[in-house]
Amino acid sequence: MAQDPEPDEERQDDEERDDEQLVDPSHDLDMVTLYESSTVDSEIEAEVMRGILDSNGVPAMVVSGFAQPNLGFQIQVPRGRLEEARRLINEAEAAGPEAAAEAEADSEKESL
Repeated sequence: MAQDPEPDEERQDDEERDDEQLVDPSHDLDMVTLYESSTVDSEIEAEVMRGILDSNGVPAMVVSGFAQPNLGFQIQVPRGRLEEARRLINEAEAAGPEAAAEAEADSEKESL
């Protein structure tokens, strides 16, 4: 009857098909290094870059200690978004700190 539940086997097959559709077999989601440095201010630079990328919808993660424990920081982004991430960072560097201060002031006005 239409009201009878499906057998467990059929339900399991449906779940497996759903899981297969969620897997992206391409390498676009592989994380690749956008930036790496082991200078004194590398952690600050990495966090600023991550903030720029996050605010523009580009997933990014900061990896620390790639050279030695507590030394060096990397920014990694999905391979498929690498060029976009580079463009965003280059635009932010070209705009300079004045643009960052202006954007921060604008965001504070909007929150009031």
